[in-house]
Amino acid sequence: MQKLLRIASVIDTINEWIGRLTYWLVLAMVFIGVWNVVGRYLGRFFGQNLTSNGLIEAQWYLFDIVFLLGAAYALKHDDHVRVDIFYKNWGTKGKALTNFIGTFIFLIPFCIMVIYFSWTTIVDSCLIWEMSSDPGGLPRCPIKVMILVSYGLLILQGISEGIKNWAIYTNQLIPQEEIHNNGL
Repeated sequence: MQKLLRIASVIDTINEWIGRLTYWLVLAMVFIGVWNVVGRYLGRFFGQNLTSNGLIEAQWYLFDIVFLLGAAYALKHDDHVRVDIFYKNWGTKGKALTNFIGTFIFLIPFCIMVIYFSWTTIVDSCLIWEMSSDPGGLPRCPIKVMILVSYGLLILQGISEGIKNWAIYTNQLIPQEEIHNNGL
């Protein structure tokens, strides 16, 4: 189990770094968005086009990347959406077992299906270097590849969470909230 927990730690570290990079992408997205608005109005004043479809699409792409890469980071930090009518009242072991089962019955198979069903479309887009239909738009292949990357990272984080939840369920790992609450 210790080897598996080390693997989980490596996966956690990877997704932590990617999540922190995503913070900076949010900042870049906001700056581009502000420029798109300011540039449009300044452009009218100066009679020049100071923004472009490429910049507008870059803002959209950054939003997509933040959403896609943020999924594994959110799972790592247990910040994802959860319908917890019953879950919130369960003990540590009950939550760990539920998370373990949910990860391997729902999360990972769903991610595999997304990768499987999007694979051909993404490969075709890259083979022809699909471009946006808007004048001055960006290529579609890089953002479509992010679908594969993000769901791959989500699978890895699911494996990490499954390992940690099984270790909690089998008393081989103390949950972080218990360490924090008990001052261990």
